[in-house]
Amino acid sequence: MTACKRTFLRRTAAVLAGLALTGAAIAQTFPSRPVTLLVPYPAGGVSDVIARTLSGTLARHLGQPVVVENLGGASGGIAAQKLLNSPADGHVIFQGSPNELVLAPLSASALKYKSEDFRLVQMITVNPMAVFARKDLPANNGDELLAFARKSAAEGRPLTFASVGPGSMYHLLGEHLAKLTGIAMTHVPYKGSAPAFQDIMGSQVDFFITPYGKGQIGMVSEGKVKVVGVLSAEPQDAFRNAAPLSASPGLKGFVFDTWSGYFVRKDTPEPVVQALHKALSEVANDPEIRAALEAQAMVVPRPQPLAAVARVYADNTEKYRAIAKSIHLQAQ
Repeated sequence: MTACKRTFLRRTAAVLAGLALTGAAIAQTFPSRPVTLLVPYPAGGVSDVIARTLSGTLARHLGQPVVVENLGGASGGIAAQKLLNSPADGHVIFQGSPNELVLAPLSASALKYKSEDFRLVQMITVNPMAVFARKDLPANNGDELLAFARKSAAEGRPLTFASVGPGSMYHLLGEHLAKLTGIAMTHVPYKGSAPAFQDIMGSQVDFFITPYGKGQIGMVSEGKVKVVGVLSAEPQDAFRNAAPLSASPGLKGFVFDTWSGYFVRKDTPEPVVQALHKALSEVANDPEIRAALEAQAMVVPRPQPLAAVARVYADNTEKYRAIAKSIHLQAQ
């Protein structure tokens, strides 16, 4: 071995050792200040409930306060962009889903990011979805909804459907419903689910495909809104009398749910990602947190390794990009 080669190997070994020590130091000092948990919708919606349910427990595991920041707009894209504009040190994390990170940039040209700019650290909930409608809508199941929608469209009054913004999952599903049935419907975007439900209760919009929690279950039981159908393959415990939309002949295979998880910038140091993954996994296994989220009608999956959550994110990216392409969802 030449002297030059030996020198190169020694320097390489020294650099690698230094990187290992730096990574260990980062892991030991993270977090060094309060952590901001970005929620990409206004207060009062399902996403906000999830964040506020677990923020205190997450703070205990991290050893620093966790501050929930609601930042709605652009189908969650404003909050997602704020994460990318923040240092990649794990002190700002994003609570989101493919809705904000995969679909939003496909429909809004102002959003310059792509799903690959983010890394999923851990999932926290799987959220069933339902079709909520104004209480006076003359439809109580999928077949009646399609019949009324077809009649209204023929009369020049297409049904309106809410979403949390152009390009959001709920916009996508409404457009997907219209395309599958060949029935014209009109999209009405909102900044979050809370203002959308306000207009559903006020009969300003006809229906809203969305995940739900205890608050929305209460709206139904109080007669403020109705559930026309669910998007699961089987009836849901919260709405046993609501048939799956997929039971309607024109909507076979119309089965969807969504999930929430915690993201960081893709270039966040691995020791920080590992520390966050450990803390979030402990939160997801906490019996009190699980009980509180399940009481909100959410499913809390068992924590998964980083490699497994990466596969989930990649699979969902591919799935929703394909649906967006099929309905010609394009950035505007």
